[in-house]
Amino acid sequence: MKTAECLNRMAPYLFAQIDKKRDALREQGVDVISLGIGDPDCPTPDHIIEAMEKAIRNPLNHQYPDYAGSAAYRQACATWMHRRFGVSVDPETEVLALIGSKEGIAHLHTAFVDPGDYVLAPSIGYPVYSGGATLQGGHTYCMPMREENGFLADFDHVPEEVLSKAKIMFIGYPNNPTGAVATEEYFDKAIRFCLENDILLAHDNAYSEICFDGYSAPSILERPRAKECCIEFFSLSKAYNMTGWRIAFAAGNAESIAALGTVKNNLDSGQFTAIQEAAIAALLGSQQCVADMCALYQRRRDAVVEALRAIGMTCEDTKATIYVWARVPEGYSSESFATKLLEQAHVIVTPGNGYGPDGEGYIRISLTTSDDRLLEAVRRIKEIA
Repeated sequence: MKTAECLNRMAPYLFAQIDKKRDALREQGVDVISLGIGDPDCPTPDHIIEAMEKAIRNPLNHQYPDYAGSAAYRQACATWMHRRFGVSVDPETEVLALIGSKEGIAHLHTAFVDPGDYVLAPSIGYPVYSGGATLQGGHTYCMPMREENGFLADFDHVPEEVLSKAKIMFIGYPNNPTGAVATEEYFDKAIRFCLENDILLAHDNAYSEICFDGYSAPSILERPRAKECCIEFFSLSKAYNMTGWRIAFAAGNAESIAALGTVKNNLDSGQFTAIQEAAIAALLGSQQCVADMCALYQRRRDAVVEALRAIGMTCEDTKATIYVWARVPEGYSSESFATKLLEQAHVIVTPGNGYGPDGEGYIRISLTTSDDRLLEAVRRIKEIA
């Protein structure tokens, strides 16, 4: 039995590898603290669960859902976009329900990338940006991301032979894994670049709601001419503690929404309507739960940053996301330091090189662990540092 050639070019999925290491140690009875994966440790808010309980008992929701998402869910997404960002999107043509933003990002490649085409992806970024291209027989050009430039992906020096074959450019701010944020000027520059080169600009805004210190993340769709070339991905996973629910949406350029919708029509049957109704309660209900979550993560960020700096590690007070991005101590690579923490402290962190070539020399620490376990992990790191 011969698998598709593209599978031979796929690197093992980073987070699956982390899960494997964690499970192997736990099977040996080792007390492992995982700071590797961004899976919120708090439960989904009660009002969302109550909406789900009601929706799941409605027999009409037990049938196939609408492929594009229910009209009510798409309208809720549009209403939320207007309330949150002042952005107007047509729920019929400019909004599409997703089974998690990962699914939507992966399927976007199917809609736009032919064998031999390129996608432009940050040299530190979510692995699906490049993995989706590989599965389509495409190539990835890594746009440099440097700390001295605020981890803003540099698209000024893309070779002409790559540009001529580029279909999609991925960026994402607030950024996973670095926590970096982008300016209006950067977004405007990215839009101009993609319009000039006939490239779809895909903005991953999964962390828009997890912000600190008075910062509020924007939508790229706020910027002039954005709808001419931009599709933006939003997720309910982090803000509402709904990672396992697998619900998200894409908004923006109508042509790209239609193309992605065509792929989804043929490859999936849409998300369970009851989950969409719970998501409506999340988007249109009180946002106090989001504010509370931001306060929790800010407190954890402060504790981790203080502890890491106390042992001589360099890291920033990130304005957003649920991660701390830190330089590894001198003499270590990302992999060797992560391995040391795993083997000696029994703490899992994510090696930065797993996010791309410019991630070498860093680790990502997730804040999605209870306060007491997070402090215990920091204590263990201090002991071996």
